[in-house]
Amino acid sequence: MDIFKPIQIFADAATYNWLGITDKYWGEAIDFFIYDSIKIGLLLILINYVMAITRYYFPVEKVRDILSGRKWYGFDYVSAAALGVITPFCSCSSIPLFIGFVGAGIPLGVTFAFLIASPLVNEASLFIFPSIFGLKMALVYNALGITISVLAGMIIQKLNMDRHVNQDFLKFKTRKEAIAENSGMSVPLKKRLLIWWKDGLNISKSIFPYVLIGVGLGALIHGFVPESFVETYLARGTWWTVPLAVIMGAPLYANSVSVIPVVEAMTGKGVALGTALAFMTATVTLSIPGLLILKKAMNWKLLSAFIAVTAVGIMIIGYFFNFFIFNHA
Repeated sequence: MDIFKPIQIFADAATYNWLGITDKYWGEAIDFFIYDSIKIGLLLILINYVMAITRYYFPVEKVRDILSGRKWYGFDYVSAAALGVITPFCSCSSIPLFIGFVGAGIPLGVTFAFLIASPLVNEASLFIFPSIFGLKMALVYNALGITISVLAGMIIQKLNMDRHVNQDFLKFKTRKEAIAENSGMSVPLKKRLLIWWKDGLNISKSIFPYVLIGVGLGALIHGFVPESFVETYLARGTWWTVPLAVIMGAPLYANSVSVIPVVEAMTGKGVALGTALAFMTATVTLSIPGLLILKKAMNWKLLSAFIAVTAVGIMIIGYFFNFFIFNHA
């Protein structure tokens, strides 16, 4: 069941009936813009509200104890990546969780392991991917995705870039602070609901304009760049098709479920699986709407490090499938 189908029906009606768009390219672009703007906006409001509640009760000390009480090196990063795997979010909707983790004092590299794993290894790669590309390919992809997420988080942590996080953007009210403001007494439910709504709405309002910019760019590409253009340049089988796939995929926005049929179509047109996977992972992990949201939470230096580390990881996945899996199949 597609829970977003009513939004698609509304977008179709608004584009073709109310606005009367008849041009094929402009129609697809505007339809995409309306659909994704509404969908991402609703997701942001919902998730930011839930995260406001989560942050209010967030047991910072307990989580720190779990992550710092590792039995072996990297346990905290693997745990964060595993949390990313079981949260069915796209890059845009996983960012509020990332913001909550950083604001709660979880190490930056650990939160990045979550941020990368959440869209990279998800319900699509776990359940849909095997039925299309086989269990072996799915297992290899998911193992590589978790490994890349963990290593990327470790690299970010080693760079000591905590000072590049915008702490003002990450501010939220905790239960302890709310009780202190209420003269040490328990905060009534009505007041708590208002606190959560304000916290969630403030973050949503501050990042939604950037979502619109990113979705607008993605809409233009979606409407005016034909699929044959992507297939033509990515099906050449040379080494540079993998980085080209990352560059082509990054401006777009799609969740993993919707992009897997695209990957299947690309491989059917002769695009190597690794190249198609690089395109897919760039689309769901390095989408411009997601990057624009992240820019609100960090400066360019940290954002550039995230893009570079993630892009290299995606290319490793692509090259691995292109030059190792098929050469040893």
